[in-house]
Amino acid sequence: MSQHDPHLRSVIYRFYPTEEELILFYLSNKLQNRRTHDLHRVIPTVNVYEHNPSHLPRLAGELCRRDTEQWFFFVPRQEREEQGRRPSRTTASGYWKATGSPTYVYSSENKVIGVKKTMVFYEGKSNKVKKTEWKMNEYRAIEEDVGGTNAVPIRKLRHELSLCRVYVVSRTRRSFDRRPSGIGSTEMVRPEASRGASTSRNIINPTNI
Repeated sequence: MSQHDPHLRSVIYRFYPTEEELILFYLSNKLQNRRTHDLHRVIPTVNVYEHNPSHLPRLAGELCRRDTEQWFFFVPRQEREEQGRRPSRTTASGYWKATGSPTYVYSSENKVIGVKKTMVFYEGKSNKVKKTEWKMNEYRAIEEDVGGTNAVPIRKLRHELSLCRVYVVSRTRRSFDRRPSGIGSTEMVRPEASRGASTSRNIINPTNI
C-alpha cells in the first residue's frame, strides 16, 4: 500500500484518546507549556463558546479535521470566571447547558485525575428552544499541591484551561466508543505511560465545579 494512499492516512491519524490520556498527557502538557510545537496540530486552542457547534469541526486540529465523529479543543478560562462569575456558554444561535452532575475521571491506577462535565447544545432563544444532538465533555485537571508542610498533599483543580470533546449523539457505536486495541492517540503525539497521578485523600467535590 502506498504511503500516499488516502485510506492509510486516515488510519494513521485517527485519534482514539482515552480520558486518562486526555488529562494526563494532552491537558497536562498544555498546562505546563510543553510540546507546544505539536500539540496544536491535534488539539488547537479555541473558545468554543464563541462558535456555533456546526462551525467547530472546521476549527479542529489539522490532523483531526477529517474526523466525522469528534473534535477536541483546549478552551481558555473566560475573563468573567477570573472575576468569580459563572462562564458564559451562550452562542449566536443558542447555548450549552450542563446535563447531570460533574463526575471524577480516574486513572488506570484508580486515582482521581480530573473532573468531567457533560453539556448539551440547545438551539434558539427565549421560549423557542430546541434540544440538539450536539454534546460536549469538558475536562479539567486535578493536580497535587505539594507545597507546605502538610503530610497529606492537597488536590487543586486547574481552572485556567480545560479540554473539550465535541461530538454528535448517535444511535450506533462510533469509533471512539470502541477504541481498537493497539492504536495510540496519534502517530505524531503518542501518550507515554501515565505517571504521577494524585494520591491525596483530600477530594474535591465535583458538584461544586
